[in-house]
Amino acid sequence: MGLIAGVVIAGVFVAGTALAVVAPWPTAVRDPLSVTAVPAPEESVLACAGPILALGRDAEDAAGLTDAADQRLIVTTGDGKPDAAESRLAAPDVIDGQGNGTFRAEPDGRTRTDLAAAGSAQVTDDDLTGFAASACTPPLMESWLVGGSGLTGASDLILLANPGQVAARVELTVYGALGVQTPAAGRDILVPAGTQRVIPMASIALGEGSPTVRVTAAEAPVQASLQTSITRTLIPTGLDQVGPAAAPSPEQVIPAFTVVREPGDAGASDTTTLLRMLAPAEDTEATVEISRVGGGVVDTRSVPLTAAVPLELDLDGLDTGSYTARITAATPVTAALWETTGYGEGDDFAWYPSVEIVGVSSLFTVARGPSPVLTVTNDAEEEIVAQVVLGAGEGETINLTVRPGGSARYALRSGAVYQLVPGGDRVRASVTYSDSDRLAGYAVSPADAAAAAVEVFVQ
Repeated sequence: MGLIAGVVIAGVFVAGTALAVVAPWPTAVRDPLSVTAVPAPEESVLACAGPILALGRDAEDAAGLTDAADQRLIVTTGDGKPDAAESRLAAPDVIDGQGNGTFRAEPDGRTRTDLAAAGSAQVTDDDLTGFAASACTPPLMESWLVGGSGLTGASDLILLANPGQVAARVELTVYGALGVQTPAAGRDILVPAGTQRVIPMASIALGEGSPTVRVTAAEAPVQASLQTSITRTLIPTGLDQVGPAAAPSPEQVIPAFTVVREPGDAGASDTTTLLRMLAPAEDTEATVEISRVGGGVVDTRSVPLTAAVPLELDLDGLDTGSYTARITAATPVTAALWETTGYGEGDDFAWYPSVEIVGVSSLFTVARGPSPVLTVTNDAEEEIVAQVVLGAGEGETINLTVRPGGSARYALRSGAVYQLVPGGDRVRASVTYSDSDRLAGYAVSPADAAAAAVEVFVQ
């Protein structure tokens, strides 16, 4: 009996073991724990284009650069915020150069400080004349400079500013009549921390009538801008400081440009309005729509674009007034528009680059100059109401109603500070200046977004 009992017990043990192997063991399932954290905000940093530079004024250095006129800067951090800290960058490429202004604003607790600045300058010298206004902008890893020339009579300069703490290496890629190239003078440009470098356009795009330059930085971002000026038969006929155009996109908008000269005879060589476009990567067809600010469409054209080759479209025939340009294509493009008051002594010109969408409430400042105007465009399918607030949020408020696909304008106070509340998600804006012999304009840039929250999962 004992033997039989032992066998039974052994059988039961083996069967239980087999069942344990086949049957799943009980497990504990837990959802991962998550913790949401907001990274500490960084300081806000802007760099300005700096003084107007003149070439060849030093008798001992015909290729030397000197300061011709400093910028008059307007800067704000908003109502109730500490003032931004101002400094000047070193300018080793300019003889006794003052360097360009930079501004820094520390975060307010856990909130990034909004910062805006813009400057203007006027020159009326025998070798250089004109009015320029430009916004101070953050340094970027990539910028597109649409404008300028490498032809005889142009003395154009590419300005690279590094307001950071780490040296940057920059590459300048030129898009021209023969396509895309990176000339030797545009490779491995060292921009030390706290320094502005100046690269003549002629050194990278000599003979190019309509270049576009892609600025690519490594190790640290840089602020890129373009100073452009023209001399015709020893007579200076304008200058400008030009910020980057919006990054290539299938839709580009130039909110406003100002025509101050009545159209000339058809076919005349003294073109006053040129639209420069570039499709960097692929052939495409672009549709260009020109409309009056606050009014309807006055011109629509379709033009083919060859990949990597800039194209200039003559838009002569426009009556005096303010206009908006819209460019759409199946592939990404970038663009800027050139306008002049004329071709004689005392005339001026301006480049108006395409601008980015302003999706959040953003500060902007109005550099001192003639008849400043804010233009707001709306490319959504619904009407929007944008608010323009004087004094960075606590002053007089103006409501601008902008129809779908339309634009609206508002006269600004020279030297003032404003806040733009866009009221929509496809709003763009710019500030323009004009009178009979002065032109300029710059984008209203979106405020730097606060750092997004980061969700960390713990298993």
